[in-house]
Amino acid sequence: MSRTHTPSPQGSPQAVQSGGAALSHGLKQRHLSMIALGGVIGAGLFVGSGVGIAAAGPAIVLLFIGTGALVMLIMRMLGEMSAARPSTGSFSVHAEEELGAWAGSTSGWMYWLMLCAGVAAEATAAGTIMHGWVPFLPAYGWVAVFMVFFCASNLTAVKNFGEFEFWFSAVKVTAIVAFLVLGVLGILGVFGDAPGTRHLTGHGGFFPTGAAGLAAGLLTTISGFAGLETVTIAAAESDHPSRNVARAVRTAVWRIAVFYIGSMAVVVTLVPWNNPKVATEGPYVTVLDRLGIPAAGTIMQIVVLVALLSAMNANIYGSSRMAFSLVTRGQGPRFLGRVTRGVPAAAVLASCVFGFAAVVAGIIWPTTVFAWLLNIAGCAVLVVWSVVCLTQLRMRRRLEREQPELLSVRMWGFPYLTWLALAAILGVFAVMCAGAQGRQQLAGTAVVAGAFAAAGHLKQRRDRRAAGAL
Repeated sequence: MSRTHTPSPQGSPQAVQSGGAALSHGLKQRHLSMIALGGVIGAGLFVGSGVGIAAAGPAIVLLFIGTGALVMLIMRMLGEMSAARPSTGSFSVHAEEELGAWAGSTSGWMYWLMLCAGVAAEATAAGTIMHGWVPFLPAYGWVAVFMVFFCASNLTAVKNFGEFEFWFSAVKVTAIVAFLVLGVLGILGVFGDAPGTRHLTGHGGFFPTGAAGLAAGLLTTISGFAGLETVTIAAAESDHPSRNVARAVRTAVWRIAVFYIGSMAVVVTLVPWNNPKVATEGPYVTVLDRLGIPAAGTIMQIVVLVALLSAMNANIYGSSRMAFSLVTRGQGPRFLGRVTRGVPAAAVLASCVFGFAAVVAGIIWPTTVFAWLLNIAGCAVLVVWSVVCLTQLRMRRRLEREQPELLSVRMWGFPYLTWLALAAILGVFAVMCAGAQGRQQLAGTAVVAGAFAAAGHLKQRRDRRAAGAL
């Protein structure tokens, strides 16, 4: 049976969210553009990519090309939906309207869990770096300092978040551009002998670890792109939501793909993929050392610290807004919907408390509770992307019938590329099923996602009974 909709009908997720205390609109176009560029450029690229290179060898470039193409399609879908119907809950709100409360609950809470786990991991890594520089305070003490600081900054006006993220992202983007320039010069032989193709074809060839290495590297590349969706959440608090998110999505996605793919191509061309420093010290430090750049390790540690703090800031913001959106739609405890001076203060505090609790779990139960949480979070983005594909298929057809004027951003090759993206995600799930660790990760994710879906379904049934009683 087909469903008909009108713009933000009374009782719809969009209408519910627009009621009550409103969030502020303090973000500008420059904030969104830099959030889109820098939000996904984190420690996963600067350090974590070394694990992917060690697993897949030079073929990591192909994995980043494939993953980058998938992310570009997902972001185009999100851009289409968010430009048509800007919302703090972004894809979660759209999923609830198009597919039902189960989809909104699953995608929203899985994304919240992923971001909060990211806060814990980033805070822990940042604390470790700071302890190495200033040892009088233990690593967990620095974690507490960072958590309190970013919690406080997110409790103030949203423009403060935007300014922090703007300058953090500017540092990261500048570092990437400088690295690419130096890398190209190194490939051309400016800093010594030109490497040619010996590192691409030697040391076991372009596919030195075979299919198993590609499978292991695939999961690393996907997790590196997680978090880019935050820009569609932030757009709802900008001065011109539809116009700003459209611009941010159009300009950012291809640049991010260039940053990731270009960086990996430079690394595997300049240094052997099996150099142990690539995985232990990071690919960027290894390349800068190869080029003879003074204090390369210190420079990259500073950049990595900025990247970690930036990701913490963005994840606290994104998780608090998603939690706020969910609870205002009846998908969680109502007290989390309290707004103070245009900021969802209760949701910010709850996200920070959960993130700090995860840090404590990492100290007390690093190989059990914390490892389980990170495994679930690592797979959550695939669940979210799957729901985004299904939502966009329905929402696009409805908008074309009812409100084509809202389609200022259109998904390329609809519906074929949407189906292709969904098939690619299912293919990643299939690859995960091939390994014991992947199957364990999928099983845990299925349990958590199933619980969120069941909660959303029960909420939908209650709403229907209440509507029938009127």
